Amino acid sequence: MQSQDVAPRPRPASAAACGPVVDVEQAEAALVEHYPRLVRLAYLVLPPSLGRNRRVLTAHALTQRTLPRGRISGDATVVPAQKSAAPGRDGDPGYAYVRLRVLRSALEAGRPLTFRAWPKRAQLPPLLPQVWGLRLFPRSGGADELALDQSLSALSAPARAAYVLRGLERLADPDVRKVLAAAGEDDPAAALAEADGVDARHELLVSPEFDPCSLHARPTDLMRRRQHTKAAIAAAAAVVVCGALLGLPGEGWGPDGAAAPPYARNPSAQAALDPGRLTLVPAVAWQSSARTDFSVWPARGTLTGDKALLRRALAVWARPGGSVQVSATPGTPAGAPPGPPQLLFAGEVDQSRVVLLHDGLRIVRYAEPKDGTQGAALDFARVDGATGPDASAVVLGRADGNVRYLTAPWVRTAAVRDLLKSGAGTTRLARTGDGVTEPFASPAQQTGACRSWNALELTDRTGTRLTTDLGELTPARLTSGRPGRPHDASAATWAPLACSLADVRGQGVRSVNSWQYARQPLPDASGTADWLCTRADTWRGGGPRVLAQFHAPGQPYGAVVAKAENVAACSAKDPHVLAGVLWKSATGGWYLLAAGSKDTASIRASGGVRGTARGNLLDVRTEQGAQAGLEGTLAGGRQIAGLR
Repeated sequence: MQSQDVAPRPRPASAAACGPVVDVEQAEAALVEHYPRLVRLAYLVLPPSLGRNRRVLTAHALTQRTLPRGRISGDATVVPAQKSAAPGRDGDPGYAYVRLRVLRSALEAGRPLTFRAWPKRAQLPPLLPQVWGLRLFPRSGGADELALDQSLSALSAPARAAYVLRGLERLADPDVRKVLAAAGEDDPAAALAEADGVDARHELLVSPEFDPCSLHARPTDLMRRRQHTKAAIAAAAAVVVCGALLGLPGEGWGPDGAAAPPYARNPSAQAALDPGRLTLVPAVAWQSSARTDFSVWPARGTLTGDKALLRRALAVWARPGGSVQVSATPGTPAGAPPGPPQLLFAGEVDQSRVVLLHDGLRIVRYAEPKDGTQGAALDFARVDGATGPDASAVVLGRADGNVRYLTAPWVRTAAVRDLLKSGAGTTRLARTGDGVTEPFASPAQQTGACRSWNALELTDRTGTRLTTDLGELTPARLTSGRPGRPHDASAATWAPLACSLADVRGQGVRSVNSWQYARQPLPDASGTADWLCTRADTWRGGGPRVLAQFHAPGQPYGAVVAKAENVAACSAKDPHVLAGVLWKSATGGWYLLAAGSKDTASIRASGGVRGTARGNLLDVRTEQGAQAGLEGTLAGGRQIAGLR
């Protein structure tokens, strides 16, 4: 459960700079005691252009390098420190010393590299700490945190430092000037003036969005790492055993483009790599077929007869070389085709030549620059069981934040709609004769505050479907309704929920269903709130994500109050859910609100808040910051726990 109102943090007494003597042991004690706060300070000051993974590692590296070299007793450094009678860090010169060192390093890391001077250590990627095989990033925050992060990214590094010293450290402006001057900034006054342009939402600086010590971990490209390891072993063996054969005349690597050398030859593998054996579906086959899936897509594009391009695409699919960028949605195997695949498209898209192939289980996209095969890309996406709406479009390319699709032959019209402006209508997308759409802004590459979320509307003879780009080769279908009986959603249904889709990008999502499972009259005559459960199901079956959202009256967007992964809640197998939130009424009272699905017979709150209610709704008067657990009993007697 999450509170929707954050009490302001009390501001400590103003700090002033002075110069006491600090030895190494005192600085080390301050670093250990206040390490999370110092890392947060570094993370906030570092430029967002580094990306969240490198920004996290760099913040830790800069903080860990703040101690002076050596541990000689009596070694001292005079540093600007805070004068305060308050206990803890506010009166600790050791803390002021390490804070200054962290700030100076973070400011140096944000300065651009020049050819006139050697780069400083802070400007280079950190040697330690290093995390192999994982991407680390803080937990996602709400719309307010995203807006603040975007505002801070527009500031210069000194202005970000001034804003953070004001908000996180609660320093008065004279003390901020002194600390910035001690950190080597030439014009602290200008930095303060620039920081004045950002709203003083200082309480957001302590949110999990900006906590580089509480992290989410996601794997890097697992299949690519495995392929690189196997390729390295096989290449070493080939050099030792068959190196002499590489110099013989005959077949070279040129026809296969960016593919690695062939490691084995057998009739089945060779047949799968022969462009002459590709399956080419006639252009009108879909009109007489009872099927509406990828197997009846015709081969389209201006380069379907380019055998050299098709040979390169097949060879790279089977043996991607070291220069090929390989990506695969979670749960998608990235191996060679088991037999001759089906050709869906071959043609020029923007500045690339693109080939789309289908082997019954996967869609494979091969792309190479028009000027050569260096920088080729290979993308895999699982599409087994796709039919009808699930097989209506495939991504041809992404560039400059835009996406371009190849639509199914049965799609009659394509349009784009901003879900956050559902009343604004749609913009029809122009398509070529082959079904290639014009490019439009993709939410999959959207960063910063969520100010728009484009959806693709595809219309065929059976109706109109709403889909959106979540970073996969196929768009995710958006539906609404009770689990087990979803239907095509309207833009108005998804308008308050669209921004929450950012939480499921890049997870191999097949469809996302929104279910309004309860409506709750609010205390103090504050209106009626909606409770919604959003479930994202994947192509692989496992790894579904469930979000419980609370949509208060008068608010444009719903608030995510609970989330879970790999649970059956809100699915056809288990169409039940229970969630709660701490809510502040317009009169200032705090309440624990909870709601379960319609067949919830009773709800009980325990822990810091105690209360029971018959039926599927609960409201209990409480205090700000209270913690509670929720349990529900279904009409049949089964117990369910609150979604967390």
